[in-house]
Amino acid sequence: MRQPAKTFQDLIVWQKSHQFVLLVYQLTGQFPKSEIYGLTSQFRRAAISIPANIAEGFKKKGTADKARFMNISQGSLE
Repeated sequence: MRQPAKTFQDLIVWQKSHQFVLLVYQLTGQFPKSEIYGLTSQFRRAAISIPANIAEGFKKKGTADKARFMNISQGSLE
C-alpha cells in the first residue's frame, strides 16, 4: 500500500507527465529550426501544461477545484 502523497512530486501521474515533458523537449529539439515558433513551441507549451496543472491542482482544497485542474491537464494532453 502506498503512502498518501505529501507533495505533487510524489504523484505517479506527475512523475510520468514530467518524463513526458523531457521526451517532448528531446523530440522537438530535432525539429527544423523553421518550426521553433510554430509546432515546437506549441508541443512544448502543451506538454509543460500537463504537470504544471497537476501540481497546481494538488494544493487546491476543494474536489471541484482539483478536478478542474486535472481536466485542464487532460485537455493539454489531448
